Amino acid sequence: MDASAEAIGSVNTIVNTDGKLRAYNTDYLAIAKLLADHQVPVEHTFAVLGSGGMAKAVVAALRDAGFHAGTVVARNARAGAALADRYGYAWQAEVGSSRPQLLVNATPVGMSGGPAADDLPVAPEVVDTAETVFDVVALPALTPLVRRARAQGKQVITGPEVIALQALEQFVLYTGVRPTDDQVRRASEFSRA
Repeated sequence: MDASAEAIGSVNTIVNTDGKLRAYNTDYLAIAKLLADHQVPVEHTFAVLGSGGMAKAVVAALRDAGFHAGTVVARNARAGAALADRYGYAWQAEVGSSRPQLLVNATPVGMSGGPAADDLPVAPEVVDTAETVFDVVALPALTPLVRRARAQGKQVITGPEVIALQALEQFVLYTGVRPTDDQVRRASEFSRA
């Protein structure tokens, strides 16, 4: 197991090199790279909304990047508390009066075709007080959360960035070839056209 898969106990890519299998998690790799590329300060408080597989990748990447003050916000008490405990963070069922500097949506709220496609995952004032908003939802690219955060002038990290980077890392792992930034940008634009 690669460190990316060990960090969250989940695999989404397996590479066979001469009969030896190595497991990776490219979601974790993408999230870690985006946090670094966007230079999100590790001193920021954070709230990760959700307790599923993507939330696990986000929380592990935050911990490994050195973020100390954070909360997993999940309605599922068992899954939310377990995720928070595993990585040394707090858990709560709702955001409530918390106003994290980094807000990460790892739920399907805002996803095309879902029952909450037109909704924000939190109250507007939570978005308005955050400094960075990270929405892992890939479709649509401009979720209600992303639109609100951009309108408020926040630093925004989007789901399309996650999906492009995790796919890039899979491509590199499978082929040994790393496309240029321009090739990645053009492929990402083509995939959304």
